[in-house]
Amino acid sequence: MTTQQPYDLAGIGIGPANLSLAALAHTQPGLTAAWYEQRPAFHWHPGLLIEGATLQVPFLADLVTLADPTNPWSFLNYLRHHQRLYPFYLSERFHSPRAEYDDYCRWVSRGLPSLRFGHHVDAVRWDAAQGLFGIDYTRLGPDGEAEAVGRAHARNLAIGIGTAPHIPGPLRPLAERPVVPVIHSADYLDHRERLLAAAHITVIGSGQSGAEVFLDLLRHRPPGRERLHWITRTPAFAPMEYSKLGLEHFTPDYTRYFHALPEQRRDELVARQWQLHKAIDHQTLADIHDELYRHSIGGGWPDVVLTPGVSVRTAGRIGTTQVELHLDHAEQGERSRLVTEAVVMATGYRERPLDPLLAALDPLLHRDAAGRITVDERYRLGLDREVTGSVYVLNAERHTHGVGAPDLGLVAHRSATILNSVTGEERYRLPERSAFTTFGLRPGGGGEETPGGGAAGAGAGAGGQRQGARRVSV
Repeated sequence: MTTQQPYDLAGIGIGPANLSLAALAHTQPGLTAAWYEQRPAFHWHPGLLIEGATLQVPFLADLVTLADPTNPWSFLNYLRHHQRLYPFYLSERFHSPRAEYDDYCRWVSRGLPSLRFGHHVDAVRWDAAQGLFGIDYTRLGPDGEAEAVGRAHARNLAIGIGTAPHIPGPLRPLAERPVVPVIHSADYLDHRERLLAAAHITVIGSGQSGAEVFLDLLRHRPPGRERLHWITRTPAFAPMEYSKLGLEHFTPDYTRYFHALPEQRRDELVARQWQLHKAIDHQTLADIHDELYRHSIGGGWPDVVLTPGVSVRTAGRIGTTQVELHLDHAEQGERSRLVTEAVVMATGYRERPLDPLLAALDPLLHRDAAGRITVDERYRLGLDREVTGSVYVLNAERHTHGVGAPDLGLVAHRSATILNSVTGEERYRLPERSAFTTFGLRPGGGGEETPGGGAAGAGAGAGGQRQGARRVSV
């Protein structure tokens, strides 16, 4: 078992959230840090890097720019490094292709010496005698086999283990024994050719991923013989709220306002705000309609069925080549049966639970009325006073910070807030105001002291216990 000097900050998981934190930490003098990830290299949603798909956030929502435009790990510096600044400039792009964002993040990950890929974190515990967190890990070989065990120590932790594909209960038995292709959209490209060979395909779910998968299938099925179904529980194939004032829900101002609300009110808001982050980009909807229209040229309607307001009640296999879905229509109160040869579940993602990783810390964790771990304004878990270090969470705080928690446009601000807290200094000067909207009646809308929702020093680390799907999940 290997040991080393304690780090100021150790991260667990390397997705865009922790990669942003590592990139901003890299330029900070005197700060020692390391990040651990079980995968052998960085990849961002590889199964959904469909040709032509773009990010739903502007290129400025990279890992660092909205906190530090001069940081060497910016997207613009990535373009410069690859001698692509002028082509990007002349293309007049504001939204980058998804594949380019993935390549940008991999470029950053290859340049940061603090990243430890191929390391599976087995356990985390608090060592009160040393005042340090202990991180037990297993170093993995090229094929994922265990090669060695080790232990690191850190004064603070940053946990960004991301989300996992969600498979609804009725479809779980089919996905676990996929004789017929029943796959989550996260694995779409790995199974694309097999899906296209199926006689009939059903897409379930009407978020951006479902729309992109449906559009890609539609573009590659012959007109008049598309044989596609697209169903969703939502009452419509709804456009995402993308007005400029609507997007102010993805600002630090709104995050502070939301965090200051009572727990019950926060839960009610998250449930109502699905169209801010679970709906479909306007251009994607337009592209789907254009493609359907193209397939109708010649006088025939495409062999396509798009039905909202439908949920899957039960599902089962018919032999080895078909699946039957038993459907409920919410508004009609009717039921029907759909037989298909392949299913793509664009049913979203769920936050990976922190409890298994933090089992040794469980007696020290604070929880809310619903049993969830509390998170303060600075993204710190609520811990008993005997724990002098901090545990920060990234993209596991929607219940406390709102719909912007997984949004790429807020990753740099969150990272800067965490680093200010870790260092106890205002290493990154964060905006006192970021939205024209004032979200509450009191000045700042949520208990802040400056007009418009800006809390002076809200991102600074002067002590005290304060703290991706719109859009694109991290």
